[in-house]
Amino acid sequence: VLQKGLKENFADVQVSVVDCPDLTQEPFKFPAKGICGKPRIADVGGVPYLIPLVQKEKVYDLNTVAKDIELPGAFILGAGAVSSKILGVNAELIPIVQTKSEKKPAVNGSYVAQINPADKGCLLEKYSSKYTDCEFGLLANLYASEGQPGKVIEVKANGRTGELNFVSCLRQTLEKHYGEKPVGMGGTFIIQKGKAKIHIMPPEFSTCPLNTDEDVNNWLKFFEMKAPLICQPVIVSRDPGFDLRVEHTHCFSHHGEGGHYHQDTSPDSVQYLGYFQPAELLFRIDRPQETHLVGRD
Repeated sequence: VLQKGLKENFADVQVSVVDCPDLTQEPFKFPAKGICGKPRIADVGGVPYLIPLVQKEKVYDLNTVAKDIELPGAFILGAGAVSSKILGVNAELIPIVQTKSEKKPAVNGSYVAQINPADKGCLLEKYSSKYTDCEFGLLANLYASEGQPGKVIEVKANGRTGELNFVSCLRQTLEKHYGEKPVGMGGTFIIQKGKAKIHIMPPEFSTCPLNTDEDVNNWLKFFEMKAPLICQPVIVSRDPGFDLRVEHTHCFSHHGEGGHYHQDTSPDSVQYLGYFQPAELLFRIDRPQETHLVGRD
């Protein structure tokens, strides 16, 4: 299914089932070896807690989420916002956490991408270099598993010929094929070559209500960042009525750049390499009562 769909958007596509590479190794350096074992997706909070105006009291903990999704000790990847109570500012969180179990404490391999106060550029830091908790705020889209080795879907896609970004192409391909049946997927992919359009939220929350996508885009800070970028996507082919964010991807690098992935900006030279696993379960946690569709891309 993915091979056929990606061919419409990329010049060179190869999709196969392979053994998951050891994700503790370069370039990932994750705290778990794989993305297999009881795979599930959690959509926590939501954009309505950020805009039109922020609700700062919305704070969560990845260890608690792991219990909520009936997988204590889960290895969690994804995209979210930091807890501004911990950091004192607003920023992008790239969660990469082996949550705590009865036998072991949590291992937090997450990254934070924020606006550098010195030069207004990107400041990417390892979360554990400054903080010891596993908190996040407002919203997160998370893919969780036992972090085991196993069979995964490997996707190679080079040379973008269409308009869709890599993640949207995967999601829309699934939606087209499976229709009413929602299919969820998570994992990790590397932009091996090329550049990408990435945003980072400003350190201060907006005091004026952000009521349209245009308002949101004027508030966000956009950058062009260079490969290699290691990305953590969470994808659901379609929302079965739970007010989901159907795709959300954050990325980090070992050269100091990271944030929220939008699209590659070098279609001719771009190379993607990804490892994905379909999820078995979906959990919706703290769904906003009042909702809207602004700021979802």
